[in-house]
Amino acid sequence: MKPTREINRAKRYSMKLFDVYPLFDIEIVRGCGCKTYDATGAEYLDLYGGHAVISVGHSHPHYIDALAKQASNLVFYSNSVVNSLQQRLADKLGKASGYDDYQLFLINSGAEANENALKIASFHTGKKRIIAYSKAFHGRTSAAVEATDNPKIVSPLNANEHVTFLPLGDIDGTRRELAKGDVAAVIIEGIQGVGGIRIPTDDFMRELRRATEDAGVVLILDEIQSGYGRSGRFFAHQYSGIRPDIITVAKGIANGYPMGGVLISPKFKPVYGQLGTTFGGNHLGCAAAIAVLDIFEKDKLVENAAKVGEYLMTELKSVPGIKEVRGRGLMIGIEMDYPVKDLRYRLIKDKHIFTGASGTNVIRLLPPLSLTIDEAAQFIKSFKEAIAE
Repeated sequence: MKPTREINRAKRYSMKLFDVYPLFDIEIVRGCGCKTYDATGAEYLDLYGGHAVISVGHSHPHYIDALAKQASNLVFYSNSVVNSLQQRLADKLGKASGYDDYQLFLINSGAEANENALKIASFHTGKKRIIAYSKAFHGRTSAAVEATDNPKIVSPLNANEHVTFLPLGDIDGTRRELAKGDVAAVIIEGIQGVGGIRIPTDDFMRELRRATEDAGVVLILDEIQSGYGRSGRFFAHQYSGIRPDIITVAKGIANGYPMGGVLISPKFKPVYGQLGTTFGGNHLGCAAAIAVLDIFEKDKLVENAAKVGEYLMTELKSVPGIKEVRGRGLMIGIEMDYPVKDLRYRLIKDKHIFTGASGTNVIRLLPPLSLTIDEAAQFIKSFKEAIAE
């Protein structure tokens, strides 16, 4: 079950997969709620949600029914004709998030959302320098990867010196950079995910909003992982009471169907041809995203994320051997004093529980927002046992 580069390799003369992922020797073939099942029928508790993607749970009946009904009518047609599902989604998202006065641009992924957000900011200001923060992760494409604080994934083509990285929380350094007058945007995650579940303080977020407004600089909130209810609020930045100029979303927006979105302040005026997408906002994706918001409302999943997340955080803080627990809602980082690779492996192999990792020493929890208290308690019990082994 250890990661290997020898899993599912094609026959000698067949096309091979481009080998970029170290894999666990498990094939997940079915899911239901917060449980997944491998090809042998073994059950696993999913505390990772496929990188925070599974928001309403695996194979929720309403979600599956919405996809099936839409697929039986129309999967895709061009953005050159009216698609009323896009407006239905925008109406529901505006109401659910509290941003019903903003505009919605639909695309296919989180990286694409950040690309378009940065592009809008640059068009609006006529400038090209970006401020981002240490340990940031904003995607793997062009400008998004340049704004990601990981030189290992930034190719020479992407290293264009457009981005200045500052320590997370450094408001004085941010003000100094803004004062130079050449900054188009500041981009920041509501909660850093890949960076280790690092939460910018509410005071810093409020000061950042004030500083960007004073400088005429666009504030972009990357809520791709921390948004869509995961933090116990619809967006993590809402704990601080600020309203950014642009918000990017993806991950849980369609519960596994590839989709992303950009929520855009009314101060930005759209121009024909400036942005575009072939697949973004397609009929099947919109049906999936509408179903997600239906389930959020009916099952009160944002409130559930807050409640179950508080339970997990409280219980974890009393577990011996943990250095620090960080998080909000169902976005939780468990930092240990040692590398967590073997611990995570024991959780999968012996306890049948999926978790994630951030860096070397942090276990990352990003379960479906439908996680129950009983399932959380099951994890706590198994986690204590895995630490003690």
